[in-house]
Amino acid sequence: MNVPSASAVRLHVVTGKGGTGKTTVAAATAMSLAMQGQQVLLAEVEGRQGISQVLDTAPLGPTERALVQDPSGGTLHGLAVEAEPALLEYLHKFYKLGRAGSVLDKVGAIDFATTIAPGVRDVLLIGKVYEAVGRTTSGRRKRPVYDSVVLDAPPTGRIGRFLAVNEEVSQVARVGPIRNQADSITRVLQSAITRVHLVTLLEEMPVQETLDAVDELGDLSLRVGSVVANAVRPPLLTDGQAQALTRGGDAARDELVAALQLVDITTGPATVEGLLREGEEHALRSGLQREQLARLEGLAAPLVTLPHLPGGVEDGDLRQLAEAITEQGGL
Repeated sequence: MNVPSASAVRLHVVTGKGGTGKTTVAAATAMSLAMQGQQVLLAEVEGRQGISQVLDTAPLGPTERALVQDPSGGTLHGLAVEAEPALLEYLHKFYKLGRAGSVLDKVGAIDFATTIAPGVRDVLLIGKVYEAVGRTTSGRRKRPVYDSVVLDAPPTGRIGRFLAVNEEVSQVARVGPIRNQADSITRVLQSAITRVHLVTLLEEMPVQETLDAVDELGDLSLRVGSVVANAVRPPLLTDGQAQALTRGGDAARDELVAALQLVDITTGPATVEGLLREGEEHALRSGLQREQLARLEGLAAPLVTLPHLPGGVEDGDLRQLAEAITEQGGL
């Protein structure tokens, strides 16, 4: 797969099966770009306030605000895109409704419109991100306001429908401004400046969902960027030790007792059995990781691995993930 330089990709769409840490990876990706001196917008569209939790900041709103200022000169901005404000903005922009739009909101027409037409709702959500990608500074020498936009997108089970705005909107708007905007959004999503990155754990179900999503995105002419194997645990045993533990028997038990005695640790049978069980579980988990990693390595997409963080994500840990992303060539 031909991968463009980091500067060529300006819209990073991050998706993954629920529970794989896609929001954390999206935040780490945005942090990685900001640490390289870029002006970055990190946006979410699911209303979960996941970004504010990861970054330990106040809840995001429909107005962009700076979240992190990096010593490199880069800045990470945050935005929570909401359908109702996006529709009011859209109505004002294209139909000059002004205060009439607020009246529609008060009587529930805005919520009604975005509920009965989910395709239109998605156009409004992505449309705000699309506008941020294309926004430029004022003056003679125009340049993008944001060097990169990172979208914490819906999970892989919904990502195809979410990004297929053209097809979804065609059911309710075959002509007019909404359809025109959907066409423009689709052109950007299918262009060389956009990549869809997939986050997974090295477990069978999320890996299979990732493989299925790669096929679905290809059918939609959307370009897959990187596949991110998140929360990878380092193997603590050699192949020989792992095989001995999984076989069980007296040999593994005797070897463990001898190793403990070498460091002057005396234990009873219950402790030894508990350590053997933990070692066997670790060996089996490491074997599973290797199997699933091999499945991902068969894809024609760059593979990025991120370490398991035992203590969860705090600012320092998020920077650790950001540095790991940068060291592996970015997403």
